[in-house]
Amino acid sequence: MIPGAPHVPVLLNEVIAALSPKRGEVHVDGTFGAGGYTKAILNTGAWVVAFDRDPDAIRDGTILAGESGGRLTLVPERFSRMGQALADRGIEAVDGVTLDIGVSSMQLDQPERGFSFQGDGPLDMRMSQEGESAADFLNTADEAAIADVIYRYGEEPKSRRIARAIVAARPIERTGQLADVVRKALGHKPGMKKDPATRTFQAIRIHLNQELEELEGGLEAAEQVLKPGGRLAVVTFHSLEDRLVKRFLRERSGSVPAGSRHLPVKTDAGPAPSFEAVAKPVRAGEAETAINPRARSATLRVARRTSASPWSHAYKGMAS
Repeated sequence: MIPGAPHVPVLLNEVIAALSPKRGEVHVDGTFGAGGYTKAILNTGAWVVAFDRDPDAIRDGTILAGESGGRLTLVPERFSRMGQALADRGIEAVDGVTLDIGVSSMQLDQPERGFSFQGDGPLDMRMSQEGESAADFLNTADEAAIADVIYRYGEEPKSRRIARAIVAARPIERTGQLADVVRKALGHKPGMKKDPATRTFQAIRIHLNQELEELEGGLEAAEQVLKPGGRLAVVTFHSLEDRLVKRFLRERSGSVPAGSRHLPVKTDAGPAPSFEAVAKPVRAGEAETAINPRARSATLRVARRTSASPWSHAYKGMAS
């Protein structure tokens, strides 16, 4: 990790083993964060093009870039746009792509960023630090729209009750205020294993930052930029993300079920598989979760790019 950085990269050894970076190869770290994966890849002698839409991450990464001897390029951009960004830099294809999805510990641990209710701060949640904030959304959207976001992205069964309480409490400007509103709406009791505000915070963050759409775009971009034999490693932290990655790789590897008495067999074989799975999903062991509790919910999926052409059509509907 970058000296002094609070973020602990999850499943680091497993990700590096899956990517198997070698001297002279070019890899994409689509979620630079505090640079944990990038530094490990650089240590193998490979080159890295690292993306992050958070300007703080790019700023803090300049130290590592300066120490890399020119082998690290920082790109202040969403990873879904890696194809164009690489082309702009004269890079036609890469040997590996890694994505660590969701919010980083750096962002969670800064109350002023508004991602967490562990410390009170402004209700922000913007990864790029621009555009609509969480407070803007909650104070202007109608009750139905808020309920839909909380249900869809937080998988919260009592989303309508929470949305009604939010609208009644407006204006809401602080993370602590929102957490209290949700807890009151759901009947929070001290000592509960999971804070009832967790799902609502997750949902609003995913909605504001278009995280599932970004992940979908990133997977498609990785398919475009990876060389034949190139490796893709994706770490997710909750079921919505993992489900999307699983469906993408299942379809792209030609592993969609052939048919059943409920679903007819497809007569059109479709495009040739652009990926092949190389390992079963990997989850953190007890030793890592004891050191880094964030790893408890992490899942790593790995695939290898085939020599087939990228699928020509955009894959839609994965997050449904």
